[in-house]
Amino acid sequence: SNLTLASDPSALAGADVVLLAIPAQALRSFLAEHVAALADKPLIACGKGLDLQTLAGPSAAIARMLPSATPLVLTGPSFAADIARGLPTALTLACADTSEGERLQALLSTAVLRLYRTTDLVGAELGGALKNVIAIACGACIGGGFGESARAALLTRGFAEMRRLAQACGAEESTLMGLSGLGDLVLTATSEGSRNMRYGLALGRGESFDKAVTVEGVATARAARDLGARLGIDLPVTQAVAALVEGRVGVGEALRRLLDRPLRAE
Repeated sequence: SNLTLASDPSALAGADVVLLAIPAQALRSFLAEHVAALADKPLIACGKGLDLQTLAGPSAAIARMLPSATPLVLTGPSFAADIARGLPTALTLACADTSEGERLQALLSTAVLRLYRTTDLVGAELGGALKNVIAIACGACIGGGFGESARAALLTRGFAEMRRLAQACGAEESTLMGLSGLGDLVLTATSEGSRNMRYGLALGRGESFDKAVTVEGVATARAARDLGARLGIDLPVTQAVAALVEGRVGVGEALRRLLDRPLRAE
């Protein structure tokens, strides 16, 4: 009853806690424009993406631009429509400050919205961001007619990439195995309720996609590829998706390149 949905930034001034449902590519400019209204508040990032310029998640942008604010991440397997309908949902709330995390966990949880708490901000936000990339791959696979077995392979090997990259960035493996990683991946890569999945389906079918619809995985695929290159992490599925969204390869060629990779132990 104390939650207000607002698109007018003037509502920020009277808020005790702010949930930022803002795509990764727009977050830094929003924070810069509203520094005074956001200072000293808990800021909960709900977007699931990596900034293409900084290659970082939303908590890093909040910490850098608003050092007096408390950055949190709310993420996990959910569709906004399910939450709006009061359907049971479980999410992860990440906060480095344990006491503040406990307070906001209690504040935001309801009879049908169960929040689990972690101090692993990096793992929580990378799980939510990177699963969008793999969802595009899975959608393209189904849209291109390559079947459910191929999707299962992409989902599994894509999850291995998510874990490698996240751990290289300092994330805890257990976070990726939870709601914010594996849980969100399963939902997003198997349901057409996901925008990233639908975008991948359109790619696979050779169809156009509404440019007005935000698809976080498009920019995140490129950011994750660049981050992996910087850290020396092998990310073949992510690289294939980046090439797809950049229009450098088609779905069939991308899949052929993955299948032509040298054989190795799992």
